[in-house]
Amino acid sequence: MQPLIGNDIESELSYAYLHAVASKIGAAAKVANRHEDNRGVDASLTAWAPFVGGGYIKEVDLKIQLKATIGTPVDSGTHLSYFLSGLNRYNDLRSDALALHRILIVMFLPTDPNNWLTISEHELVLKKCAYWVSLRGAAASTNGTGETIYIPKTQIFNPDSLSDICARLSRNEVLNYQLP
Repeated sequence: MQPLIGNDIESELSYAYLHAVASKIGAAAKVANRHEDNRGVDASLTAWAPFVGGGYIKEVDLKIQLKATIGTPVDSGTHLSYFLSGLNRYNDLRSDALALHRILIVMFLPTDPNNWLTISEHELVLKKCAYWVSLRGAAASTNGTGETIYIPKTQIFNPDSLSDICARLSRNEVLNYQLP
């Protein structure tokens, strides 16, 4: 068996991050199969009520595209930029013709791989953090290779934000992309 290399490790750490956040709120996260992956879905998540501030829907499903990068994003003060390679992925995420919402979760890792993960007797630390964004309703791209997206810095992907996403979906709320 060949050892994992940089991008593989980054990808696996993003799955670990997703699973940790989902498990904290009692949600189920599962890795997508090859067919889903080919359609821009890396994982799916199911959560069950009660949702604080939630609506009448008692079970919500969400499809997720995961990205991890050591690239330093441009920080506008309120948003972080990320170049999403692949126009098909961008179009899949921005489509409003899907039954289930999709979000993009981008994990920004330290540039030094030695700082990505530390484990001791007292803690497991995965650095830095991930942010989420819905691209639903975003404008069509004029670029042939991908699109720069802007993620609100307030949208750290953590148990509180995931609970809020689930509550919003349980109220049948649409998660739309908003430019800075």
